[in-house]
Amino acid sequence: LFHHYETDERGIIKMANMIVATANNAARIAMSVDRAAKGVIKGGKVTEGLLNKVEMAFRAYDPCLGCATHSLPGHLPLVANIYNSQRRLVDQVAQG
Repeated sequence: LFHHYETDERGIIKMANMIVATANNAARIAMSVDRAAKGVIKGGKVTEGLLNKVEMAFRAYDPCLGCATHSLPGHLPLVANIYNSQRRLVDQVAQG
């Protein structure tokens, strides 16, 4: 957690800037999700169980990510876009 504050002459906070671990790890989280998806999704076939495995990739970095993004308890909106080798969207599967 990085934090930076600016105060006035009386010590009252006028500005606060916080950078949480999720922001620091964003690139690595994206890489982990990409690797997990490529490892479990074969032939463009996606099941909810496979989406759960992909979800585990980013939950390892931040288990509270669902709450941090204001999702309803027990529901993490997740969309998996499936592309072919020509990078064309061939399917989209959603949960939550």
